[in-house]
Amino acid sequence: LSSTITTLALALAPVILLVLVVGPVGAFAPPPSSRVTSRQSSTVKAATTTPPPDDAPTSSSEEGDAAAPAATTTAATTTAATVEYPPPLTKVQRLGRAAKFWSSAVPIVLSYYSKTAELRAKESFTGISLTAEEEEVIWGEQHARGARKLADTITSLKGFYVKTAQIIASRQDLFPPEYTEALSNFTDNVDPLPVDLIKAVVSKELLVRGETFEDIFMEFDDVPLGAASVAQVHRAVLTEKYGSKEVAVKVQRPSIESKLMGDIANLKALAKTFRESDALPLDYYTVFAELEKQLADEFNFLAEAVAMDRIYDTVTRDVNGMPCESPIVMPRPVSGLVSRRVLVMDYLEGVPLSRAAEEMLRRGIEPDSPEAQLFGRRLLRSLTDVFGRCILETGFFHADPHPGNIFVLDDGRIGLIDFGQVKQIGGRARETLSKVMLALDERENDTNPKDLETIGNLALELGVELADDAPAEGPAAVAMWLFDGSVETLPGGYDKGELSPNSPVKALKSFPQDLVLVGRSSILIKGLSNRLNIPWSLSKEWAPTAKNVLEGNTNKTGAAIVKDGKGSKIRIRDVMKLLKTWGRGKASRAVTRLPSPMRTKVAAVALRLQKRREAREDRNQQ
Repeated sequence: LSSTITTLALALAPVILLVLVVGPVGAFAPPPSSRVTSRQSSTVKAATTTPPPDDAPTSSSEEGDAAAPAATTTAATTTAATVEYPPPLTKVQRLGRAAKFWSSAVPIVLSYYSKTAELRAKESFTGISLTAEEEEVIWGEQHARGARKLADTITSLKGFYVKTAQIIASRQDLFPPEYTEALSNFTDNVDPLPVDLIKAVVSKELLVRGETFEDIFMEFDDVPLGAASVAQVHRAVLTEKYGSKEVAVKVQRPSIESKLMGDIANLKALAKTFRESDALPLDYYTVFAELEKQLADEFNFLAEAVAMDRIYDTVTRDVNGMPCESPIVMPRPVSGLVSRRVLVMDYLEGVPLSRAAEEMLRRGIEPDSPEAQLFGRRLLRSLTDVFGRCILETGFFHADPHPGNIFVLDDGRIGLIDFGQVKQIGGRARETLSKVMLALDERENDTNPKDLETIGNLALELGVELADDAPAEGPAAVAMWLFDGSVETLPGGYDKGELSPNSPVKALKSFPQDLVLVGRSSILIKGLSNRLNIPWSLSKEWAPTAKNVLEGNTNKTGAAIVKDGKGSKIRIRDVMKLLKTWGRGKASRAVTRLPSPMRTKVAAVALRLQKRREAREDRNQQ
């Protein structure tokens, strides 16, 4: 009970954003609804108005009051010219939104303390203790009431508070099911805007002089594939003029920028007030400052298109500069159809990771079957490879990984979408991170003083600061907690649980702003491995890449070309490696098309072989 109250208090206070920093890790959050891949394509026609939701623009006189309901337009036509983008919220408006959130959140937390006191008083008065079943019913009802109230408040406010809902919904390992289920709709189904308004925004952003909506899109689905806090996405088909291919169209919510930036400004101001006190266990001002910077970049889809291409270039070439199969599938932007608020890109057929459990059951795949286990390993491998290469090799990486942005494609591959939040870290930080990975991977054991000193010194070199009373093993414990999920016992007597009072996170005095989002990526992968019950060490998996970085062997295009005096030739082993990788990917996708009984047998064999190979590699390293 105490743990539940503490967790909920953390969720509804600014401290919850620590979880945002390290990222939502629930791999199989309850599905909010059935699969949404609408094929209800309409014959594209001119956009006409419908009453807009409260985060849709109406006119420039709205003065950015995103908290108030938008004016309803009747018997009128919404054209691209009437789509207005309101100015940032005023300080009074921001404070009003914050007050509304806290006036709802604080009573929820207090209700748990009052319920606890009520039950203890009753037990003391009657001398009768509740049974486990009675307690479960009482607290289930309490959770349900709190979850409904919180969901209603976030539905009303939207903005940055939707991010909080997404965090809670994806953390089944931390929060009661009543909360994760009540808030699950915020993961990828956030109050969609009317399709007519979406078309008006697209028209304003993309059409050139004399061009109509029908000149670009032959089909445009009325029902969105997904609606998130910043944008919503529709499936469409381009006309012959633009390539006649199936695409996804990402459209920014017209007034969302002022809401999100206002909400994060509130939290940043609050954190600054407590920056020099002991009220908060971490310097959250640094955290919010980094999030504010990243959120500002998320509203520019032109920058997102550039980021997509840049990360694609990183993951489709190996360390020798040779072409290789990407660990993940990424959409590519469509040239000429990108603006600051609209992004047209490749369409990926699949479901978000937040609905993977439902989709696997629909296909007849049981959670503990060989197919599910093989998928879990493929998921971890794909995410580990792409984030390891991006973070260590170039320092430029996807900075908003969560189950709504990770896709399970119909052919079994893993997709990654939404490159609105990216991060670039410096060369010095990449080099030190690489040293940390090698030190963790090469340590003799988890208690060797010399190894702990080396790892700890590298963590301090990154900029990690711990409380004055933290044990000497503290910096090493933080590094192991972040990058080695296979550790059973952390040094210094720390607990592995991130919300434990004895977690190394609680000992942090300051965390380097440059690495806030690196930590978010690493905790996502570590959390997935915990949920899948697969021991996984990022430091072990990233060590080969780290070694290449330190040896200066990365990003040397053409390094696979050997000059021998007679000219140049391609290394045969590199070609064979490429063919082997390509063949493995083709075979993996072919298995997904087999009948269910045969697919299960093939998956069982593949899983046994993979486990044997991993065991052999572990023995060779010892």
